[in-house]
Amino acid sequence: MAAPFFNTPFQPYVYQSPQEAVTPFQILGGEAQIVQIMLKPQERVISRPGSMCYTSGSIQMDNVYVPEQEAGVWHWLFGKSLTSIVLLNSSSTDGFVGIAAPSLARILPIDLATFGGELLCQPDAFLCSVNDVNVTNTTTDQRVRNVVAGAESFLRQKLSGQGLAFIVGGGSVVQKNLEVGEVLAVDTSCVVALTTTINVQVKHNGPMRRAVFGAENLVTAILTGPGIVFIQSLPFHRLSQRVARAVTAPNVRENPRFFIQLAVFFFLAYVVIVSSLILTDV
Repeated sequence: MAAPFFNTPFQPYVYQSPQEAVTPFQILGGEAQIVQIMLKPQERVISRPGSMCYTSGSIQMDNVYVPEQEAGVWHWLFGKSLTSIVLLNSSSTDGFVGIAAPSLARILPIDLATFGGELLCQPDAFLCSVNDVNVTNTTTDQRVRNVVAGAESFLRQKLSGQGLAFIVGGGSVVQKNLEVGEVLAVDTSCVVALTTTINVQVKHNGPMRRAVFGAENLVTAILTGPGIVFIQSLPFHRLSQRVARAVTAPNVRENPRFFIQLAVFFFLAYVVIVSSLILTDV
């Protein structure tokens, strides 16, 4: 029997904020979503650089430095921005802003007051916030080799406060409520955010030398409740790797000169190294 045909027009996905919410908002779209936030006079939204999509005519935009970010100099050295975008409604009437997800991601509204005032996230998970939200980016000392690592080894962004924050997760996002003592094993790259009440242990599956040969899922997070965890199906680095493979693989097959160019490159490098050794001995 053939599957039934539904003559239903496609409509954009809309997540309407609850009626009792202080700040009304809508989450629009399906895969690469946009959050539209309504702003009262003199209200403002703080967002990550490059995320603003559209605003009403009464919105003023400014680029400010966020002093709450720890290890900001290290982020700047690795090409990350140290500033945030402030969108202020300077008029006497209501306005709105549209903040877009940076990739094929879902936007998750997070009321920090209902999560105990703190949430640990993946780096760059934060999208924007309203009212009392502090974003702290930290780095860990990779030279320390602990037997059991914690959440700070991969969840390096912390949201704190009592305001409304929006974070992004790649692909489809699942919310899992862990009971007391309940254990869940998740790939570390698939964990978007979790509450601080969850006990996190990082487990290495097999020797690290397998990573050289393309092994995946080598690092697993063992989560023990109680608490809430948000899981994403398509982390950005997986998406970028698949796009890179699809772009480069056909080019290599269609361009045989690539191997000749590679051989010439290694030959010239060998000549330079040998020449430098000979001249040094002389």
